[in-house]
Amino acid sequence: MGKFSSVFLAGAMAASMLLTAEASAFTRESSITTPAGNPIVKVAVQKQPAAKYRRKVVRLETDEVPGTIIVDTNNKYLYLIEGKNKATRYGIGVGRDGFGWSGVMKVQRMAEWPTWVPPQEMIIRERKKGRILPARIEGREGNLENPLGARALYLYKGRNDSGFRIHGTNEPWSIGLNMSSGCIRMMNKDVEHLYDRARLGAKVIVVGPGNRQGKVNFSDKGVDHLRQLFASFE
Repeated sequence: MGKFSSVFLAGAMAASMLLTAEASAFTRESSITTPAGNPIVKVAVQKQPAAKYRRKVVRLETDEVPGTIIVDTNNKYLYLIEGKNKATRYGIGVGRDGFGWSGVMKVQRMAEWPTWVPPQEMIIRERKKGRILPARIEGREGNLENPLGARALYLYKGRNDSGFRIHGTNEPWSIGLNMSSGCIRMMNKDVEHLYDRARLGAKVIVVGPGNRQGKVNFSDKGVDHLRQLFASFE
């Protein structure tokens, strides 16, 4: 074996070990092969949310008015009410154990490529774990380091900022999981879709632990096939 081949294979083995250590963030591996057809290193492919979390137009029975947002944290869905028995359903990621919540809020601010400023309690909490958070991460298009992703809807209780957001994410594989510190995560393409249809002042009902959202009625009757046909051309 030549010197070049030895160095190449050593590098390939190191890369393979690194990818194995990070395997929890990926679903599968694909092989890079040499011209002779021999696999030499595995390349990780990032997880994608389950098919059930893809955006769909559904039949939703509810007495809430169009423009209302209903967040079902138990089933990991967000609904934008669009008309009688009509809603767009999005897959979401929600708060991890101890960070779940419920209540009724309003969208009082909206931002494209928002800047992330971690709250002080998060900075302290993460510092105890040995992780030093930056004071802020500027929002700009394509910045994959920003945990707020492409868009953010800021949720207020009356005139007070709740600290909770509906926002994009740089970790699309977290959709369908309980991982956040209480914010509602969406895939960037989905939060952009929602952003273009949501309005300031919109009512947001978060159904979750504590039942603090009050009485709310909604029943997902499944995909609206006719509406979904036309939505596919958007």
